[in-house]
Amino acid sequence: MKVRPPSQHPSGAIPPPIPRDLVPRHVAIVMDGNGRWAKQRGLPRVEGHKMGESSLFDVIEGAIELGVPYLSAYAFSTENWKRSPDEVRFLMGFNRDVIRRRRDELHAMGVRVRWAGRPGRLWRSVISELTDAEEMTKHNRTLTLQFCVNYGGRSEIVDAAVKLAADIAAGRVKPGKVTEKVFARYLDEPEIPDVDLFLRSSGEQRTSNFLLWQSAYAEMVFLNRLWPDFDRRDLWDACEQYAKRDRRYGGAIPNEVRP
Repeated sequence: MKVRPPSQHPSGAIPPPIPRDLVPRHVAIVMDGNGRWAKQRGLPRVEGHKMGESSLFDVIEGAIELGVPYLSAYAFSTENWKRSPDEVRFLMGFNRDVIRRRRDELHAMGVRVRWAGRPGRLWRSVISELTDAEEMTKHNRTLTLQFCVNYGGRSEIVDAAVKLAADIAAGRVKPGKVTEKVFARYLDEPEIPDVDLFLRSSGEQRTSNFLLWQSAYAEMVFLNRLWPDFDRRDLWDACEQYAKRDRRYGGAIPNEVRP
């Protein structure tokens, strides 16, 4: 299949010249601020979610242009069930329809879709669209897009612990052999690497239970822009900030001691 390149941004903007080895391998995005964006304009909250769709797909195209191989989007959290029934119903249908509406476009650009989250309370139609998109795009290699739907970092860790405990009880794993590497194999998408850049819109500075295990050493960037106003240039800005960070993973270079 011939892969279609991403469309150019309307402004004509091009990716910044970040050295290849300084481009984050995995970017996780908390798409925050849809409700506030709508409130500022006297609109229902759902209008903000609708506008956020184009922001996500512009960011996806920008990630491809920059050469980011993995992108995770927090589409619906395990805590989002606390919202009003009307908003929850809208988000269920909206997530389902976005996947259906954009699946061919993603496939044409060589995007592989993966889904992380609990099936539990999800609408069957949402699960069906997600699994169909996974199957359609499973051989694509341009970018892996992880949709996190009915996802929570703590829930993922608990679910992984339950599966590991079952394997230990069945004798398939020895307790003394459990390491971080072994445990990570029980997470939702173990083949997706740890998060390098954790990006959140709207100015809020918290992780909100997103990819907790995978973000242990992520660089955090919080941009003061509501999600519907986001586009690929904001992603590039965050990646430029990331490229300037000194990632030591707990290590340190000894200080030069002056005589």
